[in-house]
Amino acid sequence: MILPIYLYGSEILRNENVDADLNEKEAISKLVADMKETLKVADGCGLAAPQVGVNKRILIVDGRDLADTYEDLKDFTRTMINPVVVEESEKMCDYSEGCLSVPGIYAEVSRPEVIKVKYYNEEFQEVVEEFSGFACRMVQHEMDHLEGNLFVDRISPIRRKMVSRKLQAISKGTVTTRYKSKR
Repeated sequence: MILPIYLYGSEILRNENVDADLNEKEAISKLVADMKETLKVADGCGLAAPQVGVNKRILIVDGRDLADTYEDLKDFTRTMINPVVVEESEKMCDYSEGCLSVPGIYAEVSRPEVIKVKYYNEEFQEVVEEFSGFACRMVQHEMDHLEGNLFVDRISPIRRKMVSRKLQAISKGTVTTRYKSKR
């Protein structure tokens, strides 16, 4: 089922997110399937549960459509349940980011170049995995959602001032999206 994506200004995006109960496998699997369908229709590369109105620590990333630009994403898709960063590099890198919950806005964000994450996969097996490159960026962006943060929280004050009118428009619900969205 295609779910609405909550937009900037929606309280659900800022709420505390709790660990998913791993005993609720059927409910988690259904949510993950719905998130994958929603992500495909929205034409994005990542989605976190709070973006579809569920305050659980679940995210999906899918870089396969970006493989022309980032060859290492050719087969990159992950479902992460209750992810936790266990290690991150001191070295940072900058890249322009956008977000389905913040349509039409892109800005440079600085993040660690490499991270190691512990999570449960779709088969409910514990995994510890290291990420670098654009895959690392995607995972960190979605993990921010699990902390109630958006990429615009990480941009410079001057850039934030430059996009403030657009943010207000999104918050007021005066923007349209090509995907099902909710304020």
